[in-house]
Amino acid sequence: MIVLDKEHNVFTLHTQNTTYQMKADQYSVLLHTYYGPCVSGGDLSYLIQYADRGSSPNPNEAGHRRDYSLDTLPQEYSTCGVGDYRMPSIEFEPEDGSRLADLRFAGCELRKGKYSLEGLPAFWGGDEWETLVVRLRDGSAGMLVELYYGVLERYDLITRAVRVVNQGTSPVRLRRCASLCLDFLGGDYDLITFDGCHVMERCPNRAPLRQGVQSVESVRGTSSHHHNPFVVLCEHGAGEDYGLCYGAALVYSGNFLAAAERTQLEHNRLLLGINPYHFCWTLAPGEAFTAPEAALVCSPCGFGQMSRQFHRAIRENLIHDPLQGRRRPVLINNWEATEFSFNADKLMSIARSAAPLDIELFVMDDGWFGSRDSDRGGLGDWVVNREKLPGGLEALVPRIKELGMSFGIWIEPEMVSEDSDLYRAHPDWALGVPGRPHTRGRSQLTLDFSRREVREHIYQAIRKVLDSADVSYVKWDMNRSLTDVWSGALPADRQGEVFHRYILGVYELLDRMRRDYPDMLIEGCTGGGGRFDAGMLYYTPQIWCSDNTDAIDRLRIQYGTSFCYPVSAMGAHVSAVPNGQTARTVSMETRGVVAMSGTFGYEMDLNETTPEEREIIKGQVAFFKAHYDLIQRGDYYRLTDPFREGPCAAWEQVSPDRREALVSLVTGSAHAAPPFSVLRLKGLDPCLTYQVNGQGAYPGDVLMEAGWPLPMLQGDYQSMQLYLSAV
Repeated sequence: MIVLDKEHNVFTLHTQNTTYQMKADQYSVLLHTYYGPCVSGGDLSYLIQYADRGSSPNPNEAGHRRDYSLDTLPQEYSTCGVGDYRMPSIEFEPEDGSRLADLRFAGCELRKGKYSLEGLPAFWGGDEWETLVVRLRDGSAGMLVELYYGVLERYDLITRAVRVVNQGTSPVRLRRCASLCLDFLGGDYDLITFDGCHVMERCPNRAPLRQGVQSVESVRGTSSHHHNPFVVLCEHGAGEDYGLCYGAALVYSGNFLAAAERTQLEHNRLLLGINPYHFCWTLAPGEAFTAPEAALVCSPCGFGQMSRQFHRAIRENLIHDPLQGRRRPVLINNWEATEFSFNADKLMSIARSAAPLDIELFVMDDGWFGSRDSDRGGLGDWVVNREKLPGGLEALVPRIKELGMSFGIWIEPEMVSEDSDLYRAHPDWALGVPGRPHTRGRSQLTLDFSRREVREHIYQAIRKVLDSADVSYVKWDMNRSLTDVWSGALPADRQGEVFHRYILGVYELLDRMRRDYPDMLIEGCTGGGGRFDAGMLYYTPQIWCSDNTDAIDRLRIQYGTSFCYPVSAMGAHVSAVPNGQTARTVSMETRGVVAMSGTFGYEMDLNETTPEEREIIKGQVAFFKAHYDLIQRGDYYRLTDPFREGPCAAWEQVSPDRREALVSLVTGSAHAAPPFSVLRLKGLDPCLTYQVNGQGAYPGDVLMEAGWPLPMLQGDYQSMQLYLSAV
């Protein structure tokens, strides 16, 4: 619910459990007054204190009032160059070369429903949403800034976006434009970021805010493996089930900056948006620029509640799932089984081994097109290699379907190999600076997706392949970071637009594919989890979580990912052992338990498994299908932290009516004479009684408060699952 007090210029956003408020003061400065647990309302600006602070200048309107300074006030969207020395939200450069941004309140508007953003992903929905538009203006520069707020009350979700309009008579360069600015008056907070590297993504890092700026960012052209565009601010003592915390996610897949600043007065500011690195966008008179959306969840009850609200909102109001309401198929992918060395007979052999195990989708990975026999050639030539696949997909796909399986295909549309017909014909279509040598990544170059003709050529080539057979799934990969970021389609003074135009081009193509093939499931992948963000989830309902398929490493990767993103978004497969990344051997049972907390599939040659292993696989597939709704759409609870030494890594999914639950756990290294351990469950109905794996009768409150005794499992990396049903 949004409440407007236009008489006093107080604007209050209420969700089910939280309140957010701002106010335009006597000088038309838009102040942030409160964001936290739900309060009844009223003007909360009484919380703001005024005092003369040395070296904090005063705006002209304040006259000689030295206790009023933008440097010390909590601003809703911070200014630049007019007295606030903290991180600015926006910076623009008119023709005179000045870099000031003095924004003053210029009106507001309340709308029913959710705003949308042209060319950008965003949360969506109907009348359950409300939208507030607040207008700020810099009259001297002729710039209008529109702040958009979307409120999804039942999930405690507040979204924010920014639109900047040049209302002047000359061009203006936009050099910075954050999507989110959040000021806190005081408070001791920790900042949690989700960091890592390729094959070890989204590991939580927590540290207290200190004076100065702490930040994570990407300048790689993608949101990156290394830092995720999702952060948490929380009280020092906050945990899974207690303490105040704020989660902020950027709905964007390119360069980003997430920064927290603690000031000399122990105030705190959080900024989130496009990274200003190499960003400069020219706005001609009348033109507008739209910044990506940011999403906020405040939880008075710890990280668990925050995560579950994000999960629900992402599943129901961000993802466009072509199989909404239906079960996504269990798949088998040939990559780790064959890499580039395969032909139609080899693929059919893998498919024939999978079909009797009730696996439903066969995915042909990299190597099926052009001269693609290694990662040094073929990218860009989206034509079936008929030496490997005689008769093309037209011959292969019906053979797959005769086994009762559907068919999927791997593509990497954004890349080109120097050894390709496309590059030989159009070398200028690759990002690169004339006169400079290319910088390669994975022996490949990046196509300039800021150019429409490039996108059109690639799309038509891929569409021809998709239309040649019944393809129900596409894995959209992207295997390098951007370098040599320069476009021949833009003049020298507009090269600062290329990073952003590139990701807008990716979004355009994904949206086009989604609309042209409304029943096709698209899975995102960027060297695994290098673009695992809310922006990509708008177009791809699941994303390959990491190239690391080792079950034990996946416990950590999937744990960190779960702080914002739901299980239904995490691509997770059972692969062969010893694992290709770690050389670790883990049982088929444990590999299945871990992968089952994701979209679930297999990535191996099942012909090389034992009869006993195939029976285990068949049982895993049957179990996953039987409990699909509980696993994919249930409320998720982190029971233990796999980054800490303990008896096990454990998690739990609970049905919305709390009548079912699934507890999964994996032990670590075995030790002699281990202590007895008890696992306390969460999310159950304390008034219901549950059977555990069909046995006994245990009250919900007992299982949550007293817990469940863990068995003495022998050996390293053992696993078990407990299915609870109300009786």
